[in-house]
Parts: sequence; structure tokens; C-alpha cells
Amino acid sequence: MARLTDITYYPVKGCAGVTVTESAVTRAGLVDDRGYAIVDEQGDVRWQGEDPRLALVAPELLDGELTLRAPGHEPVRAGHDDVDAWLTDVLGRPSRLVRPSAGPPARLHVVSTATLAALNAKLAERGAGPLPMNRFRPNLVVDGWDTPHTEDEAPTLAVAGAELAFAERTVRCAVTMVDQETGRKAGPEPLRTLAGYRRAEGGVVLGAYFTVLRPGKLSVGDEVRVGP
Repeated sequence: MARLTDITYYPVKGCAGVTVTESAVTRAGLVDDRGYAIVDEQGDVRWQGEDPRLALVAPELLDGELTLRAPGHEPVRAGHDDVDAWLTDVLGRPSRLVRPSAGPPARLHVVSTATLAALNAKLAERGAGPLPMNRFRPNLVVDGWDTPHTEDEAPTLAVAGAELAFAERTVRCAVTMVDQETGRKAGPEPLRTLAGYRRAEGGVVLGAYFTVLRPGKLSVGDEVRVGP
């Protein structure tokens, strides 16, 4: 039986995630997921591929108030302190915290433990060490599928009272080469190995995006059922 083993949302796009034991899921995705972003002087969103130190920025949302933490820096509260100066200092480049305008419907990123295990087996064949799940920054982690990449082939997923619909496989980028603990690029893996067996139109793929067909509440331990 497949079960949900991890739920993570990302209050600030590109920054560290917050792992929880339960969360409501709406048509817009997990509650509070990517409600903020960090932009440069031109207003372009910063991402870990160019700013790997974003991985060290740890957001916390409590009663709607956002606090940011980073090693070697005092915590800063958005809306109270000079958060833009704090981000500029942490990242070493002019940066601003923004709340993006509403875009298209959000997609939940799903990766299974079987999929990661298959990749780590391939890495071992090349003499490389295993990678943790956080390199792929999923929202939901599913354990218990015997076949790797089941998330690629699932038309729908039913989790408790919620239902998700497959949208597309996840094309992987340079973010997967960023060590989420140190905020440093540690490539060329996993992209080099994925290119050998997971190449698709647009790049290499691992994991899948799902849209929300029916909102509900998700909890760690919930059964995950593949539907038609």
C-alpha cells in the first residue's frame, strides 16, 4: 500500500521548505505554498540555479507573519524589519521580497521514494554517492510503489478526500545540483546521470506535477491510490 510520507510547502519561492504533518490543499495548491518570492533589481525572480544561497534562507509562517532565518544572521520579520537589506546581505546581491500576483493554477510536485531509489542506484553504478529527496524539492513524497516513476503514469491520485490530476513530468534544472544544506552547487550530478536514462523533450525529467481536481486535507500516513 502506497502512503504519503512527506508534505513540504515553500513559503518563499526558491528558499528552504517547511515540512509539516498535515496541510489543506486547495485549487491553488498547498496552503501558503510560494506565496512570496525574492526578486532582483529588474524584478526578475531569483532562483537557486543562479543564487544557490537561497537554499539557506529558512522561512517560517506563524499566524500569517513571515520570519526569515539564515546562518550567521539574526532573524528578520517581513513587514517589521528591513527585510530587503537583510536579503541583500545574505545573498550578496540586491534583492527584494515580494508577493507575486496570482498566476495560473498551482501544481503540486510529487516524487516517490522508488523513483529516488532508482536514481541513487544509477548514481552508485557511476561511483557517485546517493542524493537526498530535498535535492528535488517535492511537495509530496509517496512511499510504497514497487515501480519507479509511477507518478509519471498515474492519471489521477486520490489522497484522503483530495484528488489530483497528472499535469506533466517535471523537467529538472540546475537547482538539483544545489546542496540544500550548504547552499553550494555540487554538480554535475544528478543531471549527468539522468541524461543517460530520463531524457525527454525539454530536458531530463524526474517526478511529476499534478493539479488539484478536488480540494481536501492531506496528512502524513494517508493512503495514496492511483486512479484511472
